Amino acid sequence: MTEIVEPEQWLAERKALLAREEQLAAAYEAVRAARRELPMVRVDKDYVYEGEHGKATLLDLFEGRRQLIVYHFMFDPSWDQGCKWCSYLVDNIGHLSHLHARDTTLALVSRAPIDKILPFRERMGWSLPWYSSHGSEFNYDFHVTLDESVTPVEYNYRQVFASGEQGGASVFLREEQVVFHAYSAYGEGLGLVHTLDNYLDLTPLGGHYADMGWLRHHDRY
Repeated sequence: MTEIVEPEQWLAERKALLAREEQLAAAYEAVRAARRELPMVRVDKDYVYEGEHGKATLLDLFEGRRQLIVYHFMFDPSWDQGCKWCSYLVDNIGHLSHLHARDTTLALVSRAPIDKILPFRERMGWSLPWYSSHGSEFNYDFHVTLDESVTPVEYNYRQVFASGEQGGASVFLREEQVVFHAYSAYGEGLGLVHTLDNYLDLTPLGGHYADMGWLRHHDRY
């Protein structure tokens, strides 16, 4: 149990913690600035996806906006449902109009075929655009499907001894008809977008990240 103290001591310790929080915020702002200044790579490969309205290119995924954030949702073609961890992340996503107002589109991409994706999306009550990359090299090129027979295995910019589906997010910028890859994050690097975890970080019990055995799809609690 957390120590119980008098209000004066609590205030003193809270002010000391505030100083540390401000140091952390300053350090993180420097990282945010460096992220914005990261150089980009032109995407020349012609990826083709399957959406609810048919075939789509990477350019189509922008929906006419200048920026695109792709969440690589773990959904292997052999699975009957999407990853519960990825589902937890998507449950955290707010109203997309706020992103759209900043000229940014958010879309999910998975390797499962679209006829598995759409029923699962309906079950979860989501309306986000979701595309299948089944049959393309997209997941392998962005290191979220690990298969040594297709491409050298790398995750989070390191060689790993793993295989199969992994989570991640990739950011793209469009200049007219040309697409650039600006940023990708994997694993713990996605903690920023797990807003429920950030809420739990404000609480005495915290988020208990080491043990995710409690986690379910939201309709399975």
